[in-house]
Amino acid sequence: MNKIVEGIRFCQVKQIFAPFSPHVFPNSFPGVSPTDCKEKDDATKKQCKGTPDQYGNHRSPKIVSLKHHWWWMMNTVWDGLKETKDHSGHILFIEEDHYIYPNAYRNLQILTELKPQKCPHCYAANLAPCDVNARGEGWDSLIAERMGNVGYTFNRTVWRKIHRKTTEFCFFDDYNWDITMWATVYPSFGNPVFTLRGPRTSAVHFGKCGLHQGQGEARACIDNGMVNFQVEEIDTVANINSDWEVRVFEHQPGYKAGFKGWGGWGDKRDHQLCLTFAQMYHS
Repeated sequence: MNKIVEGIRFCQVKQIFAPFSPHVFPNSFPGVSPTDCKEKDDATKKQCKGTPDQYGNHRSPKIVSLKHHWWWMMNTVWDGLKETKDHSGHILFIEEDHYIYPNAYRNLQILTELKPQKCPHCYAANLAPCDVNARGEGWDSLIAERMGNVGYTFNRTVWRKIHRKTTEFCFFDDYNWDITMWATVYPSFGNPVFTLRGPRTSAVHFGKCGLHQGQGEARACIDNGMVNFQVEEIDTVANINSDWEVRVFEHQPGYKAGFKGWGGWGDKRDHQLCLTFAQMYHS
């Protein structure tokens, strides 16, 4: 991964590393401490450390680190880095298993420019549909729908709204950052959180191995590198028309207010570390 980042030549790059991760602290919190409770241990009987989640399970460092990493990264990019902490415009967030189409940057520029007029109630712009398996409808219209987790971009105004919901984010018992956002943070805004996108995707999630596909020794997920998408000629240039109207998708399926969470995030130490990340750049 480092070699790939070091090989980027088409733009300026700054690589940042999460300082409080299980990789840096393998034998102590937030990694695995020798005195930590495991799985469904009884802390009193075992004389171990930890607070179980709502299902009685103790923390798994490899899993909870995902939510920690996202929250640390967001706080660092918006409020910590000198290159971005005064940037008021949109920032695009992509991950290592997202493929970005050649027209993604131009399409995003158009979407963020159209958003105030075409969809003033939209919080963000997305390169891809919220359904990670969808490739778009191919209509001659823009789409406003629930915010997705592939190729999402928003500005500092939205970040400040998110940051004000630190307590909700840090105490919701779910190890997934995106489900936490859908189930507790976004609903707390009071209004539906829509994002604006085009009718054809400009980013896809590729591969089949993720957190939930089995990474144990017995049933490890093996990805042969096959891609499940095809870039066509129309995807190489901007393909969003500023004259298009907006079609709004309401009442879409997915996680929402009322979902109690998958658990994995019950340890008080994780709550505190999460709160600390939110305050580390605010004196």
